[in-house]
Amino acid sequence: MSKENTSPFRSIAPQIDLPKTEHEILRFWREKKIFEASVAARAGGTSWTFYEGPPTANGKPGTHHIEARVFKDVFPRFHTMKGKHVIRNAGWDCHGLPVEIAVEKELGFSGKGDIEKFGIAEFNDKCRESVQRHVAEFTAMTERMGFWVDFDQAYWTMSHEYIESVWWSLSEIWKKGLLVQDHRVAPYCPRCGTGLSDHELAQGYETVTDPSVYVRFPVTSGKFAQLKASLLVWTTTPWTLVSNTAVAVNPRVTYVVARIKNEDSSEVVIVAEDLIARVSPEHEVLEKVLGKDLEKTTYERPFDLVEIPNSHYVVLADYVTVDDGTGLVHQSPAFGADDLQVCRAYGLPVVNPVLSNGHFESDLALVGGLFFKEADKTLVKALKTSGKLFKHQPYEHSYPHCWRCHTVLIYYAQPSWYIRTTQIKDALIRENTSTDWHPETIKTGRYGDWLTNNIDWAVSRNRYWGTPLPIWRCENKHEICVGSLKELSDVAGRDVTEINPHRPFVDDVTFACKECQSTMVRVSEVIDCWYDSGAMPFAQWGYPHKPGSVEKFNQSYPADFICEAIDQTRGWFYTLMAIGTLVFDKSSYKTVLCLGHILDKDGRKMSKHLGNVLEPIPLMDQHGADAVRWYMLAAGSPWSARRVGHDAISDVVRKTLLTYWNTVSFLSLYARASEFSLPTSPSPISQRPMMDRWIISELHQVIESVDSALENFDSQSAGKHLATFIDDLSNWYVRRSRRRFWDGDLMALETLYECLEKLTLLMSPLVPFITEHVWQELIRPVNSSAAESVHLADFPTVDTAVIDSALSSQVAQTRRLS
Repeated sequence: MSKENTSPFRSIAPQIDLPKTEHEILRFWREKKIFEASVAARAGGTSWTFYEGPPTANGKPGTHHIEARVFKDVFPRFHTMKGKHVIRNAGWDCHGLPVEIAVEKELGFSGKGDIEKFGIAEFNDKCRESVQRHVAEFTAMTERMGFWVDFDQAYWTMSHEYIESVWWSLSEIWKKGLLVQDHRVAPYCPRCGTGLSDHELAQGYETVTDPSVYVRFPVTSGKFAQLKASLLVWTTTPWTLVSNTAVAVNPRVTYVVARIKNEDSSEVVIVAEDLIARVSPEHEVLEKVLGKDLEKTTYERPFDLVEIPNSHYVVLADYVTVDDGTGLVHQSPAFGADDLQVCRAYGLPVVNPVLSNGHFESDLALVGGLFFKEADKTLVKALKTSGKLFKHQPYEHSYPHCWRCHTVLIYYAQPSWYIRTTQIKDALIRENTSTDWHPETIKTGRYGDWLTNNIDWAVSRNRYWGTPLPIWRCENKHEICVGSLKELSDVAGRDVTEINPHRPFVDDVTFACKECQSTMVRVSEVIDCWYDSGAMPFAQWGYPHKPGSVEKFNQSYPADFICEAIDQTRGWFYTLMAIGTLVFDKSSYKTVLCLGHILDKDGRKMSKHLGNVLEPIPLMDQHGADAVRWYMLAAGSPWSARRVGHDAISDVVRKTLLTYWNTVSFLSLYARASEFSLPTSPSPISQRPMMDRWIISELHQVIESVDSALENFDSQSAGKHLATFIDDLSNWYVRRSRRRFWDGDLMALETLYECLEKLTLLMSPLVPFITEHVWQELIRPVNSSAAESVHLADFPTVDTAVIDSALSSQVAQTRRLS
């Protein structure tokens, strides 16, 4: 009869099925409420705040969502193990054009007219349903990958208390005189029927080829008319020539009146001196003149399709350059911000023949009813027929498109509500200076440039599913901005605190103007959905209206840490900082991680069209969530675009995670064989053999290195140090000490256990599943004082007394020579 093994060590198989094991761990976490316990255990400790950037759940989650969520998980786990109290609330971004466009497609709508026929209330109900459609899939993916975040306390940007908090912040900005309506040229989507903010514009550039034309504008006054000279103008937007109002020159630039050869004839043109050689290498300069001396020179416009009185002469503008073109810029003030400013200074009219749907007015000759970009071809042909086309060539350049529906944008003069972010430019730069950016280059590069060139935020949208702009106005232009439904009830003289603050219900609230007794009605616009997400630091709590919200906000502002992909530098990162600075004179965050994009194994962007999409849950169920997490965190720079493929992830499993697991299995095998139990008092390190002293020294060096790396948000370095130590432990210490393990050497077993216990704690924020499994199978059965979960334990602390740098050098030299 065989003797019963008395070792407390369990038998651990040399192979591990990572996905299967992870599902078992998920059940353990749920049953034992380990996440909740980890937060509760640190209550009363120093607060460490993380903000979750809210995804819009009207689309399915992708592999790129895993990347950001891995980084959002690892550092809160680490700081929790360091004794910090880390609240992690989930959030859902609910409003905006992305949702509206998706619902329009589902309903077969082609524009705003269809929505209004259907009914705004009914349409918004469909939008509400849409944003909740994939919440379960996002939740499942989040749980499957081990991202600990509280869904029970999740904020929804469409909730009534969230909207009221956003209203409060807008009213604070309005009180400061920084929320105003203005008539400006701004990027506008004719498909969606609304303007876009500058940070939205930055997300939708696409490379296009447009017609580039050089056009003759015959001079009709002064001595140059006698020479039959033409102002030579270059443009890449021929469709704007329909509403040409003036031609701008730089007052300080020298222009030449030059005779140029054109096939068998010649002509006289006026071009900037620095550009005449590009226009025509063979030319004869007849006269030179400063731009300021061309002012008020009249000319014949290219098309006589719309009436533009008291116009068509040369104006002066400092923004005109000689970098390209001809140094003369045609002015169409309805379609260019610089054009509008210059023409306003001259009292010139603003004529807009393009309707809000992007089509020319139907009664116009030549281009009536055409979409503005489709008119280019017709107009170029007409210029050629009239003899006003000097040259035509294709021009490839980057042009803004709607970031959601991909329609080409038009710069369009229209009234819009703006937040004067230019008035707080210095404050934004001040806040950015004190922000810890990863990578550091973003601070003064991509993001710093963005702040330096900051323009006012076009915050209103002529749409339906969004937070209504809380401004009421009467026919005499008196205005109020309310900060809550209670405040609205006070001015309305009736209780409206229970109404739905969305359109169309809030639009029904009218009341008498206190100044003139005219009826006050809400302005029709909703706000930019990016404002919603940027308001989450306070709106998630219902601040300042909801009881307890002030205390919760004060404890959690600003965030110690936020993290998203690099495109959010001009999205959420900006709106968080802008709103925080506008309302509280302080940025919403201290540290920000800016991640690179996820590509397929061949370096291509993942898309359904290319068939290269890796679905997140199948990916984790094939390789294991820990394998995907380790790859995201440690395999290459997080700031660079990353190629994700099955082979690369499998390599991570083989080289690191399985090596770690094999070492755990090895200890289990030989500890059981020798019936080893942990001694009540650890053996003094100084009395252990050299190899033991060396690996313990390496262990504490890696504790120091990983702690420092994670404190500095450097997961790549942390992973590198851990992988190196795993290799040292398995392929040098264990291999060189095999005889001792065979012989049941107690110090060798004690040393290996100590290394694996500390290593498991070090790895647990990065790979929470396999480390939890090791904790339950190897550590807890042996150590009765071990925490119920590895994630309830403290992060290891370094003992510098056992670090022996001389010994490390000696072993390193020996390894090089072996």
